[in-house]
Amino acid sequence: MDKKYNFRNYEEELYSFWEQGGYFTAKVDKSKDPFCIVLPPPNANADLHLGHAMYVYEDVMIRYHKLKGLETLWLAGADHAGIETQFVYEKHLKKQGKSRFDFDRKTLFSDIWDFVMKNRETMENQLRKLGFALDWSKKKFTMDPDIVKIVNNTFKHLHDDGLIYRANRLVNYCTSCGTSFSDLEVADKEVTGKLYYIKFPVKEGGSVTIATTRPETYLGDVAVMVHPEDKRYQGMIGNTVVLPLIDREIPIIADEYVDPKFGTGTVKVTPAHDENDFQVAKKHGLWRDPILNFDGHMQHTGLDDIDGVYVVKARKLIVSKLEEGGFLEKITPHEMILHTCYRCGTTLEPLPKEQWFINVEPLKKNAIERVRNDEINIHPKRFKKQLIQILENFIDWNVSRQIVWGIRIPAYQCQSSNVKNQNKWFVSVQKPSSCQICGECSFIQDEDTFDTWFSSAQWPFATIQTIDSSFFDYFYPTAVMETGYDILRAWVSRMIMIGYFETKAVPFKHVFLHGMVRDLKGQKMSKSKGNVINPLDMIEKYGADALRAALIFGTKEGGDVVLSEDKIVAMRNFCNKIWNIARFLEMSKTNVVIPAKAGIQAGSPIGVGDDVLRETLKKLQKEFAVVQKQYHLHFKKFEFAKAFDLMYDFLWHRYADFYIEELKDGMQGGSIEASQSMMKIYHACLQMLHPYIPFVTEAVWKEVHEEDASILDSRF
Repeated sequence: MDKKYNFRNYEEELYSFWEQGGYFTAKVDKSKDPFCIVLPPPNANADLHLGHAMYVYEDVMIRYHKLKGLETLWLAGADHAGIETQFVYEKHLKKQGKSRFDFDRKTLFSDIWDFVMKNRETMENQLRKLGFALDWSKKKFTMDPDIVKIVNNTFKHLHDDGLIYRANRLVNYCTSCGTSFSDLEVADKEVTGKLYYIKFPVKEGGSVTIATTRPETYLGDVAVMVHPEDKRYQGMIGNTVVLPLIDREIPIIADEYVDPKFGTGTVKVTPAHDENDFQVAKKHGLWRDPILNFDGHMQHTGLDDIDGVYVVKARKLIVSKLEEGGFLEKITPHEMILHTCYRCGTTLEPLPKEQWFINVEPLKKNAIERVRNDEINIHPKRFKKQLIQILENFIDWNVSRQIVWGIRIPAYQCQSSNVKNQNKWFVSVQKPSSCQICGECSFIQDEDTFDTWFSSAQWPFATIQTIDSSFFDYFYPTAVMETGYDILRAWVSRMIMIGYFETKAVPFKHVFLHGMVRDLKGQKMSKSKGNVINPLDMIEKYGADALRAALIFGTKEGGDVVLSEDKIVAMRNFCNKIWNIARFLEMSKTNVVIPAKAGIQAGSPIGVGDDVLRETLKKLQKEFAVVQKQYHLHFKKFEFAKAFDLMYDFLWHRYADFYIEELKDGMQGGSIEASQSMMKIYHACLQMLHPYIPFVTEAVWKEVHEEDASILDSRF
């Protein structure tokens, strides 16, 4: 063996050995129990970051169960990532002085496809660098034709069961990205805004002052509203006010929705631009078309110099006009929550738009029951209550997105002018040959694409279904869904709802949640803070094993990961220690032959003549038997960090620092029994550490066994 372990001499070669040798390739073997994890698909459009390196937990589980003799499938895949990918591509176009509007739909889609496929290969090779035991022979993409067919079928099944409906309601719309978002994709930002106090003249005389954070939207008001028991305004209910600058009259109405303590106790009702106002106006039978269009410019305001002006500039102009006309009473600072686009940061506009929605009520009821009954076990357990609360609060899901890059919704609209007073939309998985409404006219497909989360919600069953029925019957439900706790709401809850609806089985038996990666100060890593650690840089510098181990070592299950370069260095040193122990044992053994599948049974006879040596070896065996038992117990309880910390402490501080020192003289003096016993325990330690640090453990295994041997052929 070389004096030092140089990871650069082993990692790439060992991964090729595993992949080409079929060690990651799953098959149906009914003589074995199955263990399956479907990789949460990383975005195909970009390099990996530390969040993706947290897939190490999945690799730990896959390799552990392979060593236990189970048939394992870790299914590789990638996500088309809808709006995120289109956003990245649009930035790419902007650098070339172009925009998405320069291309027709077909060309833009094709160009993004080529862009994604090029980046996808880079991303997949980065997963290989991390040593992940993924079955690349079955890799999937969310826009593979067979996946798309399943996604469309699910939409059709939901529609046929009455759980899909089309409605014209307010959506969170980004005027920059040009698409709507669900409530889960809104980034809330705390800001110090302004509260504008505007005087509305009452037709019968006098005035009322309303307080608003958005003065420009008063041009779309349909009413002024007060609380029915507010004595200050009871005499005004039923009167009308005249909107400043445009002299349009609107009624003063009463509703318990109003908080008398907010502002002046009077509020304006703008149904086309506020969700709460939308509901109140619907209740009172009031409506007015939006005064803001989908590109963020004003329209239908009644003011020619305001129509066509971008909303931010329009606000300043309107405030100035109100002030000049004597209608602006005052402006005060106001702490508020701003709803922004999670991609580009633009303030989202509530705008009325026809969209497809999923009625989630029966879906979430079934999902809650599965979680409550522990048909799906949540690890750590503290997240179970949180998941149930998320499901209970889930509102109907808007699945329409106004982007090109995605799976186009398989819904069609009848164009016949003879069909009236009925729903003119129908759903078809395959493009129909004739209109299913009138039977004869031309028809058009919905321009919208599915929300990416809709296809991702089907990922566990859709991926395995596309392999073949025997794989689905054998590996589904999957064993574990491992992901970050931050997408418990956005993804895990949806997979349970949609997965159970479509397959009548839970999509996975366990959910294991990891935390966020933070720096030494506990801060989230970001480029602006300058505290980002690039996983690929760390692999190049210290090796994949060191990074993998650093992400797990000393981490509370489900807790945030505190990561520093010093921690990665410490794990690099541990890998070197493993190598050095092997060198010492190799140099110390005398005519000792260790079988390729060596293991150790607690209580094995030693037969050493020297009493002190015998007692030390018995003590070692007894201690290791406890460690071995505790290690497997930790895995059973999904306590992966505890299992690694246990092995780190035992191998370095007990086996190396204590027992090698105690037994060194006997081993170097030619005690075959001592050398053999130490080797057996060391080999068992290699097996137990392999799921965490696969490269160095495999490299050592090959050094002391045949060249074509693999630790993955051994069993606990």
